[in-house]
Amino acid sequence: MTTEFYEPIQKDLNIVEEKLSSLGKKASADAFETLGELLEDVLEVPGKRTRPAITLLASKFYPYTHDHPHIMATAVELLHIATLIHDDTVDNSDVRRGKATISSTWGKDIALLLGDYVFATSATFVCDTNNVRVIKRFSETIMELSSGELAEILDAFKWDLGRNPYWRRIYHKTASLFCTSAESGAILSGAPETDVQALRNYGYNVGMAFQIIDDILDFSGTEEEFGKPVGNDLVQGTLTLPSILLLEQYPNNNPIIKLFQDGNSNLNLQKSIEMINNSSIIQESYGVAKDFCDKAIASINHLPKSEYKNSLITLADFIMERRK
Repeated sequence: MTTEFYEPIQKDLNIVEEKLSSLGKKASADAFETLGELLEDVLEVPGKRTRPAITLLASKFYPYTHDHPHIMATAVELLHIATLIHDDTVDNSDVRRGKATISSTWGKDIALLLGDYVFATSATFVCDTNNVRVIKRFSETIMELSSGELAEILDAFKWDLGRNPYWRRIYHKTASLFCTSAESGAILSGAPETDVQALRNYGYNVGMAFQIIDDILDFSGTEEEFGKPVGNDLVQGTLTLPSILLLEQYPNNNPIIKLFQDGNSNLNLQKSIEMINNSSIIQESYGVAKDFCDKAIASINHLPKSEYKNSLITLADFIMERRK
């Protein structure tokens, strides 16, 4: 972990890493060896651990003597990993972070069942916090994540949806878990309700920005960087902010409409990518993400100065600058 916002919680993150790394061995002992190998395979992929970092940082504004924030941070990361396994399976993705996906190596049936196992494992960690409010919120988050993925599939190739379904979808599929990461850390530290809501708002806004940056990079990144073709969202029939802006600015004779109507036409796909990159759309999309990050920082302005608050601010800046 070289990103500076991790520094105040590095020891805490090490505890989370230990909890994650022990799961493969435990599964080998309690269930069977291949399950342990599968878990080790998905858990060793180097993630940024952004969501558990938010949980830990949000828990640091008030003193506590238990290890519930560590347990919750582990649960949050496991939930995130489970969604990635399912997403890769549904999207037929061959590579994740430069490594072959479980579905491409072991097949869809095993990938889906492993995703279910990781989901269930995350839930057992949350129960160990003994906090009914956090358990309920975690359950709601699983519902929201699922509804976001369902909406993405059911709304595929519908070019006339507009912005509101997009905002709703990216809240459900991405920002909801950021919300829960921050909110649960605050609750488990015994923070007052005003601070719980402030940190939840922080999580919402950085989560929305995070997904918008992802959607921008789908057009402005490279296949070498991300292990997937440029414009992959459009190939899947998914409208994101850059493509919505292109549809708004060019409502007639738009290559996205032709692409969605005619199927996977490479000509219309390439024209859509070129029009987005050769216009102000990428910059406008960054502006929207920046607005969300500014709101995130504003939501925690009242919290006392500390290295943890500085890290939350730095994390919002990092989201704007990331390339992966």
